[in-house]
Amino acid sequence: MTSIEAPRRPAAATTAEPPLPPKFRLRFVLPLVVFALVLGAGAGWLVRQNSLTLDTAEVLEKAGPSIVKVLATTCEGTGIASGVLLDDGLVLTASSSIKQPMSVALVTNTGEVRPANVLGSSADGVAVLRMVGQLPGKAQLAPKDPPAAAERAVVAFIANGLQTIQLLGPAEEPKPLRTLLNATKLGAPALDNKGRVVGLITGDTVPTAKIVPLEKLRQYAGPGQVGLTPEPGGKCPRSRGPQLAIVPELAVANTPLAGEVQKLLGDYLTATNKHDFAAVQQFYSKGLARHLTEKRDRDNHQTSYLFGARIIEVTQPGAEVNARMTYTALFSPNSPGAQGQTCHRLDKRYRMVRENGRLVIDSAPAVQPLRACD
Repeated sequence: MTSIEAPRRPAAATTAEPPLPPKFRLRFVLPLVVFALVLGAGAGWLVRQNSLTLDTAEVLEKAGPSIVKVLATTCEGTGIASGVLLDDGLVLTASSSIKQPMSVALVTNTGEVRPANVLGSSADGVAVLRMVGQLPGKAQLAPKDPPAAAERAVVAFIANGLQTIQLLGPAEEPKPLRTLLNATKLGAPALDNKGRVVGLITGDTVPTAKIVPLEKLRQYAGPGQVGLTPEPGGKCPRSRGPQLAIVPELAVANTPLAGEVQKLLGDYLTATNKHDFAAVQQFYSKGLARHLTEKRDRDNHQTSYLFGARIIEVTQPGAEVNARMTYTALFSPNSPGAQGQTCHRLDKRYRMVRENGRLVIDSAPAVQPLRACD
């Protein structure tokens, strides 16, 4: 008997189909989106903060060479201020320092000296000068005002001749100027975080100080110096420079003798600048006082201002003391020995003797001929 088998079914064919994509999980993607947004917002915040903050060391390094000390002999002005050197030899400063000027000079943070001429002054207290000669290191006016929340700084000279930098605060919340300034800082620029000029501090006195805005400075420093009126030159018989005490720099060992010489010559220069010619006589030996009388000093120095003194040699070969000192003098162009100039560099050797135990000046011959500052 033949068995009958049920027919076999063919094996199922195997096919390689792609796997189904994973299900979209919003709870996994949302944190990534939030993180990206936070990261982008943080980067934007950092960029904004960097545009508002100010690195004082960086600004001082950039702007320092362009900030000058302004010294002048005048009939009415203070004779001292800070200022900022721009292109074409233009210098912006406070007009309160150069009213009715006889002579004006600029001093850099490295001690370079250049004469300057006064082009004019504005109603808001800005004076524009033009430097005679050349100097490196010029500042730029900012292309626009910084944001109201941006920090600003002022770089200026203080009485001892050093430069300092201080934060002014943002325009929307400024610090009171009277808490930051002294008379030598009038005329200094307000700077942005790149060391560019965004204003100028002016005023007759520190309590009346204000910041003249960038828009006005563009007019005064632009072609034709729009908004300036001529500053009349001094006509007074006696003009004065700054009345600060002079302390010569000691470029020699600070021995007791050098200190004594420094005090004598410093007191002599200070009395000369104050035009106290009766007091000057006390620094002379009896022999020099007979020759260099009070009247003669007055005739020679009634428009003088002496500064930048540096003692470069002190010796005592015997009973006498010798000291070599260099310094710069401002004076009116019609002063005795002016030779048509208003600024000379001098190099003298002071011979000193003791009278009644006190060191006094006996003579002061020139080591080198006079040299013009420019």
